[in-house]
Amino acid sequence: MAHSTVFSEALPTKVYRKIVVMLCALLVSLYLLYYLSDLCHPIPSPLRNSAEGSHLAADLEGWQALRRKRLLHKLQVRGYWTGELSDKYFRDLRLQFQTFKLQPRGATGGSSAGNPPSPLSFSGDGVRKLPQAIIIGVKKGGTRALLEFVRVHPDVRAVGAEPHFFDRHYDEGLRWYRGLMPKTLDGQITMEKTPSYFVTKEAAARIYAMSKDAKLIVVVRDPVTRAISDYTQTLSKKPDIPSFESLAFKNRTTGLIDTSWSAIQIGIYAKHLENWLLYFPMGQILFVSGERLISDPAGELGKVQDFLGLKRIITDKHFYFNKTKGFPCLKKPEGSSKPHCLGKTKGRTHPNIEPEVVQRLRDFYRPFNMKFYQMTGQNFGWDN
Repeated sequence: MAHSTVFSEALPTKVYRKIVVMLCALLVSLYLLYYLSDLCHPIPSPLRNSAEGSHLAADLEGWQALRRKRLLHKLQVRGYWTGELSDKYFRDLRLQFQTFKLQPRGATGGSSAGNPPSPLSFSGDGVRKLPQAIIIGVKKGGTRALLEFVRVHPDVRAVGAEPHFFDRHYDEGLRWYRGLMPKTLDGQITMEKTPSYFVTKEAAARIYAMSKDAKLIVVVRDPVTRAISDYTQTLSKKPDIPSFESLAFKNRTTGLIDTSWSAIQIGIYAKHLENWLLYFPMGQILFVSGERLISDPAGELGKVQDFLGLKRIITDKHFYFNKTKGFPCLKKPEGSSKPHCLGKTKGRTHPNIEPEVVQRLRDFYRPFNMKFYQMTGQNFGWDN
């Protein structure tokens, strides 16, 4: 009171009243500004009232997903987003799979306590984990297509490039390997793909040492077609290499196949699988048909999602067939001007191989194919 009295006596009454009015007006303005900003805020509150009572937005999960969607959109619009276009594409597409559902308070799952975080992640979220699932093979079988398709799922985070940890960089250690992985949230699966693992003898034991429960995916393709595709890729990089026929045979006259040539050796699937079965049971290995991945991508993706314990989100509505390339493509997401197809290195035109050479290769692979069918319990139809 003493201070108030001294202050009021030190100033003229009119000036004192003006100061008081200005302070009151300032407080009212601040309150109105706060109230209006809350009403106009673009990110909704998780709690909403309706005629039916209070609702909690998908036990906070849906609200978090929508909040991240808005923040991600701002980053993209303002140009702060960095990274490969393909990653941006998949993030955009994953956003379409997020749902914003309201549940009555007190309903099952209505409490936010103990709920897993939203499956959507952007650069600051999550932690890096060792992969729980690995696409281990095979080269030119369709591994890139499978990775591109499966990483659309909001509960999958995958490395775009091939780490080659278990065949080339194992001496770097698991900490180095984990550092290559994308950040994931609880409930998300970390994946990578390196098709050379399947034919690397040490890879099975090394993956087993990392995780006995790892889920392995092998994309297989008609070994004859795969060998020609393998040669075609090498030819595009080294145009002066010998002909396919001269590389495929040790002796063209006798028809003796050169199994030391990697393009031939990779297709002996039964031999490589025997090594993996020394460490992993068949139930932890999924075999995807490279042919069906082209003719029925949604069907094969359904099997992959089941194998990984994921909800079937990726369906036939997400694909269309590109007749020019001869491959299925992912339909464009919101905000993208074009669909996502495999790169220029996929779908190369194969060189013409003499029918006699193709037939000799089919005869060579037939017994190995039959054994592979027996081991996997699947007939891939390469000998029909």
